[in-house]
Amino acid sequence: MAQSVSLKIRFHHGDTVAIGPGKADLLDAILEHGSITAAGRAMGMSYKRAWDLVNTMNTSFNKTVVETSKGGPSGGGASLTPFGLVILKQYRKIELKAQAAIDEDLATIFKLLND
Repeated sequence: MAQSVSLKIRFHHGDTVAIGPGKADLLDAILEHGSITAAGRAMGMSYKRAWDLVNTMNTSFNKTVVETSKGGPSGGGASLTPFGLVILKQYRKIELKAQAAIDEDLATIFKLLND
């Protein structure tokens, strides 16, 4: 039987989550697709949900995380600001460090599970 653990780190700002695994994945998708709409679609979420998540991040941090450009002949788009890139990289770094910190303990527990 396959064994796995999912570690989810969320940074709360008041009653909202400033960034967590889903928002980090959305930022990655915006980097890949160049659009909030396309990123949300790729993740299987509605246009409104993707925009709401971006808005939450932009209002939670002291600088803009995602900037948008209005449509025109070539259409609009979105990109991470330099600050947004820092937030995403730091978040991913924290995830890796947290996982590495518990790997040995996880291995011990996995050894104690029934086959």
